[in-house]
Amino acid sequence: MKGGGGGGGKSGGDQSLLTLAGELLNAGVSFLVFSFLDVLDVVLCLVYKLIDYFIEAEWKPCYCCSSYAGGMVAGGGSSFLLSVNRGPKVVRLCSAKLQLEDVSDTLYSRPSRVSEFSRKAAVAVAANTSMSVKSPAPPAASFAVSANVIEMLRGKIDGRRHRRPQPIPLWSDCDCKVCNSWSSSSSSGGESRLYVHTDGPGDGRRGTTSTDVLFIHGFISSSTFWTETVFQEFTEETRSRHRLFAVDLLGFGRSPKPADSLYTLREHIDMIEKSVLQVHDIKSFHIVAHSLGCIIALALAVRHPEAVKSLTLLSPPYFPVPRGEEPTQFVMRQVAPRRVWPAIAFGASMACWYEHVSRTICLLICKNHRIWDFLFKFFTRNRIRTFMIEVFMCHTHNAAWHTLHNVICASAEKMESYLETVREKLSCDVRVFHGDGDELLPVECSYDLAAKVPRARVKVFQKKDHVTILVGQQRAFARELEQIWRDND
Repeated sequence: MKGGGGGGGKSGGDQSLLTLAGELLNAGVSFLVFSFLDVLDVVLCLVYKLIDYFIEAEWKPCYCCSSYAGGMVAGGGSSFLLSVNRGPKVVRLCSAKLQLEDVSDTLYSRPSRVSEFSRKAAVAVAANTSMSVKSPAPPAASFAVSANVIEMLRGKIDGRRHRRPQPIPLWSDCDCKVCNSWSSSSSSGGESRLYVHTDGPGDGRRGTTSTDVLFIHGFISSSTFWTETVFQEFTEETRSRHRLFAVDLLGFGRSPKPADSLYTLREHIDMIEKSVLQVHDIKSFHIVAHSLGCIIALALAVRHPEAVKSLTLLSPPYFPVPRGEEPTQFVMRQVAPRRVWPAIAFGASMACWYEHVSRTICLLICKNHRIWDFLFKFFTRNRIRTFMIEVFMCHTHNAAWHTLHNVICASAEKMESYLETVREKLSCDVRVFHGDGDELLPVECSYDLAAKVPRARVKVFQKKDHVTILVGQQRAFARELEQIWRDND
């Protein structure tokens, strides 16, 4: 008996040592890889400026430096008044006002891996010695905004937002009919709206007893995430009683991808209201959302508290911010931890930390999604794999980059108030689903959300990750949704 116990203890010790060794190896390799990516992004910045100039005859502003800080920024007859000390960030021009509270500072403030490692090392040394280490504080009355933000805002205030969207995509974006179907209606004078897939009684027209359901996809995804999965599993009774609306968010799928948009949470919500709620005369509705779409769903529910009948959230990205942490920076480090393993965290880190590296990925993947689609169809007949091409590849770098920062990171300071409003002012049913194998957004996100909204019911699926929480078990999930709607109609 003693020998068995000792063997078990030794085995457990060996396992702990292997785990520690793996973590150290991951940390070491990650430091080297992301230090290299820091340098590569600087090089690519210059490369893209030269290519943009030669192909499109203008320098494209980027977020590599913060060229404007505090006070008054003037140019072209426009004045931008920037607030200080983390107050409301407002840009003004005469009587016009455009708010900047939805613009995340993570767009232009992303410390390199070396500088971050140096800061942590200094803090660790200080903690073990009598030395005191002070982090350099920013000027007391300054707020830095990159040239890219100012350039976009100047264009909007000068009237570009009232012009027709540019019908021709940037040279690094895809020009196929799927990605640019929106430009034909815009160029002919039509109002720009999201692509909305409708299903149910009368192909989306209101029936006498119909209930409306809005589906919101996650980051770098599209409406096909829903239409090619659960939509095909709903019963005929559900289709006869429910109008189902699956949107392509602004910048994704078949929806508009304006080059001058900052893709803030406010813009996403406004477009959903204009393209779905107003067009289809929706007065009350259920919401089903995945990942990033959960943030948009909560913001929409807060804006329409009396209209929402139920909230169903899959893998919500909620990270309670510890006291003393900078909210946007904290959330960025949680979503994109700059680790080479797991692979999904590595992909998220490249997309979030490196503007020009992520543009190169979009250039290779998104611009050429038709080629990838052909290759997948040629080598495999797996239907899931082919529709996932559109899910992950039909967007522009501009849309993905800004949405990632201005929705996920910028929401860090808003999620607490959203959840408080849902808890105190909304009476709708709240259901939360998560996969215990989700390596991008851990299951603790859902438990923390439920702690803020006690009536929220959390269900954890075993051996499911960020995608397979739906894809692969769509029939079972369709039954879950139908039960939720029956309970709340």
